[in-house]
Amino acid sequence: MSRLAAKFEELAKTGRKALIPFITAGDPNPEFTVPMMHAMVDAGVDVIELGVPFSDPMADGPVIQRASERALAHKMSLKRTLAIAMEFRKTNQHTPVVLMGYLNPIEAMGYENFANAAQRAEVDGVLTVDLPPEEGQECRELLKARDIDPIFLLAPNSSDERIKKMDEIGSGYIYYVSLKGVTGAGHLNVADVEDKLKQIRANTSLPIGIGFGVKDAETAKTVSVLGDGVVVGSALISKIEANLDDLARAKNEICELLASMRQAMDERGTRS
Repeated sequence: MSRLAAKFEELAKTGRKALIPFITAGDPNPEFTVPMMHAMVDAGVDVIELGVPFSDPMADGPVIQRASERALAHKMSLKRTLAIAMEFRKTNQHTPVVLMGYLNPIEAMGYENFANAAQRAEVDGVLTVDLPPEEGQECRELLKARDIDPIFLLAPNSSDERIKKMDEIGSGYIYYVSLKGVTGAGHLNVADVEDKLKQIRANTSLPIGIGFGVKDAETAKTVSVLGDGVVVGSALISKIEANLDDLARAKNEICELLASMRQAMDERGTRS
């Protein structure tokens, strides 16, 4: 059983939901990321999405775009992101790590080389934003052969057939994009998410992580009732951006926000 499957099974047994933060590897500098990952675990997170910096992050809003720019200024790359994951794994064997990024750096490395490197780094899942399930067979099979979960993004307008396809070929969890548009944009419509989740659950048995639009403890609490996991990214990276001259403060503010989310999610009661 993969770390991701084990984590979601463990949470389900206790009636809790996964708190899944996203940060960009190397933002604002490479030395910040591993200590931040450990601090987030101490704050109560269950899975970490580690963003691979990319020069053209088309699905991301300006906050995460600027995070990629800061990381790339320090010569961050897919190879160095994998090195960060490997460093984290030296002292944490239980928290799943999911790489989230774009296809171009993986293609440049080569699918098999990437899959081997991800295995050596003990990465648990890979979410490639611009690799749809219909086109990802080669990469997906290489990952699955190494017990790495291929994870897919599910849009608000996805059909039953597409959900079933992701259920068939994906694993780990499905990342449901709760808003139309880029990361960090818009206002979360809970009623719309609730309606969509009924459709998704009718077509998949995979856990569902809900992201885009999660900004505070109250939103996290609300979303946790609907899905199996809550993904938060732009709200955390905004803390880094606001404290570039005081990274200790940035770390503290991120941990405070995550701890408040964890507490609110655990107090939410069970989903009917």
